[in-house]
Amino acid sequence: MKKNDLFLALFITFVWGINFSFIKLGLQYIDPFILSGIRFLLCAFPFVFFIKKPDIKFKYIFSYGILFGVGLWGIVSLGIYFGISAGMASLILQMGVFFTVILASLLLNEHISFIKKIAFTIALLGLALIISVTDGSITIIGLILVLIGAISLSFTNIIIKVAGTKNLFSFMVWASLFSPIPLFILAYLTGGEIVFEQFIENLNPTGIFSIAFQVYPTTLLGYYIWNSLIHKYPISSVAPLGLLVPIFGIAGSHFIFNEQIGDMKLIASTIIIIALMINTFGEKIYIKYKKGI
Repeated sequence: MKKNDLFLALFITFVWGINFSFIKLGLQYIDPFILSGIRFLLCAFPFVFFIKKPDIKFKYIFSYGILFGVGLWGIVSLGIYFGISAGMASLILQMGVFFTVILASLLLNEHISFIKKIAFTIALLGLALIISVTDGSITIIGLILVLIGAISLSFTNIIIKVAGTKNLFSFMVWASLFSPIPLFILAYLTGGEIVFEQFIENLNPTGIFSIAFQVYPTTLLGYYIWNSLIHKYPISSVAPLGLLVPIFGIAGSHFIFNEQIGDMKLIASTIIIIALMINTFGEKIYIKYKKGI
């Protein structure tokens, strides 16, 4: 990978990592469902008027918009609102990698190798250790909500694979059309009219920055660059860089919110990242080892 492209990839993983902290900043003033709804409203408009609809079946665009906007980011924002730290949210969401492997096996009949089973088992150990953290950065409801978000993420990965779209930027813009209304309905059902009134009253530079950061560098620019790199280079060269997202996420939460990284949290994070590395590189290393023998 060229140096400039490597820098872009590192920049996007950094943006995706610290985005969790900026979501938390926005949640100090904005209802979680409204925050996510505004995010995807601005992802769709005004771009949808200038960007051609991707040439794929409508059901993929619709289902992705619901799962990505509501099931993933709406629920993850709610999880952060209910007390899980931004750093831990960024780490736990990586469980979506393993859920994707399981779903691909169930829905696409893809084989789950022994190496990937080992990786998933190790990740579950790390998750069990996270549950035992008692420093206030983990809440059970927050953890459950982020895990639901991880499951939604795995479904969106399957949709992308089955849909076969090559223009992810166009796909993202058009799919975002179907996220805001369900999110605004959820905001009304859970908080009533007052949450909309509070949004207008409480909107300040911090809230605006949180929304803008989620829309432009995180969603639109981030996925455009990442997709471009995947088309330019082998997936095996690009995807492993995603391992940096939780590292940047934890670091961002530490510096912005002074989240303490105690021994148990450090051990749990290390275990999950090792599991992700085994999932990503394990089979190739094993094959090379067998050839060496």
